[in-house]
Amino acid sequence: MSASCKLRAMVQRTPFRRLLLCLALAVLVAASALVTFQISQRLSLADLQATGRHRLDLYAASLERSIDKYAYFPATLGLESDVIDLLSGGATPRLADKVNRYLEQLNERAGTLAIYVIDLHGHVRASSNWQRSDSFVGEDLSFRAYFRDAIDQGNGRFFGIGTTRSEPGYYLSSALSRNGRIVGVAVIKVSLEQLEESWATAETPVLVADENGIVILSSVPDWKFTALRRLDETTRATFDRTQQYNRRALPPLGVNETASLDKAARLVRIDRASSASVTAYPVTGQFLIQSQPLAGTFWSLNVFSHIERAEKVSTTRAAGAGVTMLLFALLGLMLNERRRLLKERLAAREALQKAHDELERKVEERTLDLSATNQQLQTEIAERVRAEQTLRAAQDELIQAGKLAVIGQLSAGIVHELNQPLAALRTLSGNAVRFLERGNEQTARDNLERIGQLVDRMGQITGQLKAFARKSSGKAAPVDLRQVVANAIALLEQRFRTSRIRLTRNFPDTPLTVLCDGNRLEQVIINLIGNALDAMLDQPEEQRRELGIEISAEISSTPRENAVRLTVRDHGPGLSPEAIARLFEPFFTTKDAGVGLGLGLAISTGIVNDYGGTLSGENHPDGGAVFILTLPLTIEDTGSEQP
Repeated sequence: MSASCKLRAMVQRTPFRRLLLCLALAVLVAASALVTFQISQRLSLADLQATGRHRLDLYAASLERSIDKYAYFPATLGLESDVIDLLSGGATPRLADKVNRYLEQLNERAGTLAIYVIDLHGHVRASSNWQRSDSFVGEDLSFRAYFRDAIDQGNGRFFGIGTTRSEPGYYLSSALSRNGRIVGVAVIKVSLEQLEESWATAETPVLVADENGIVILSSVPDWKFTALRRLDETTRATFDRTQQYNRRALPPLGVNETASLDKAARLVRIDRASSASVTAYPVTGQFLIQSQPLAGTFWSLNVFSHIERAEKVSTTRAAGAGVTMLLFALLGLMLNERRRLLKERLAAREALQKAHDELERKVEERTLDLSATNQQLQTEIAERVRAEQTLRAAQDELIQAGKLAVIGQLSAGIVHELNQPLAALRTLSGNAVRFLERGNEQTARDNLERIGQLVDRMGQITGQLKAFARKSSGKAAPVDLRQVVANAIALLEQRFRTSRIRLTRNFPDTPLTVLCDGNRLEQVIINLIGNALDAMLDQPEEQRRELGIEISAEISSTPRENAVRLTVRDHGPGLSPEAIARLFEPFFTTKDAGVGLGLGLAISTGIVNDYGGTLSGENHPDGGAVFILTLPLTIEDTGSEQP
């Protein structure tokens, strides 16, 4: 078997082997990631439990401190003789007023919500809020649990919502006695909002539930006065009777247990609707909840640790283990692949050398063919360059021929323009001789100055004609369009006078600098004005004098460029549809035979296109024909700056 056949056989076996390797590698990576995830999850939950227990201790200590500092406060009211006298039945308006004021001052100094005393019948006899419209004085609070507990047990503790102001608070009560006989109950209402505010800065949610499973304190405002467990109708009826929660709705918090880790720790899920308040920690999802009873109460303190971070850490570690296993497996595969490739490379080298030799032979053949093709291409390029040079020369000759044709049309007028100064020169020179013979030197001097002016005028005419007739190079240079138009009008001045056609010019005062050959541009404008003159010859003399020909220029600004727009309008018969369709075709003319060759507009449009402009012709809406020449302005006129 040849080397190439062996190579093909190995390549055909490769896909199946690669599939088996990929499956084995996927199973290995998945197993390592799963084991790592489970171990990391157990470790992360253990860390969360340790952190949660520490937080439970801190929160429990802070709550106990907040309550214990008021624990013995109600009993101290029994040391005040006025309070005991008021509750013993010796109440007078003056004594009640005195006790009210005392309780009011005591409440302000202690920073409590309210302090009041109740007689044995459950009626409030004096209160710190005695001057307010919602005063407790005179209310019957015999139904309150803290009143009954104080009468039965000597002390009472109770969390509830006030029936007067709907203000939640913690009630501490103590029985007051005289000579061993209970005469009433002293009650202090304490606010725990300050403690809740300090919990709001915690890293995880924390709440306190009372003996009924109702959340009475929470770092999450929306969790407050919700139920940790479902309340039956009997329990709700009891709450309505005692008014402990002032008929609050007490909706369920939505805690669903998913797993139990130990007696004090559980995995739960809270699917409650999104909280309207802003917290620094999540309040929905999966949590590790840890509970601890509070000493001296039937309350329980609960800390919720969100396990999303633990899940993320476990997932990250699992991914890292999977990637590490994948890297080790890939390293092993690479070493095995390298060994296999070395073996295959020896088998492939022979086939590669053979293919190389064959390629060298083909390259040599293609090189010979390419050399011949390249030589032929160079010959074609040289012929094309010569053809373009010939075409350019023919175009230049055609432009010059068009220029000479214009000069031929102007010759009659120019001869007439020169004959008048020549005749005047002959007369003035003869008169000057006679004035000199008579000794009239001043008059002779005036004639000579007039002769000089006529000679200057003739030189100006011939100079313009000579400048127009010279063969231009076609190189672009900055020229002022206004001066070019003035030169063209000067050459056609005799035609305007003899035909008695009015000329109207409308140009801006600023220079209109364009980049082109001034001599060729002058030829274009002469062609346009000459065609307008021809179109006006058959019009009535009154129309020629009043309307005539209009030449105007304006700057046309567009988002892409700035250009000057020159219009030449006549008031002649206008252009026929056939003339508009073939306006710029060579040898097309509407003039009589022998008058023109029909090359003027064709040459003009070629000149304008060479310098980036456009030339168009159409009928004016008010009559006559109008030709529009557009050329781009140079940078100096557009006001822009090059980078």
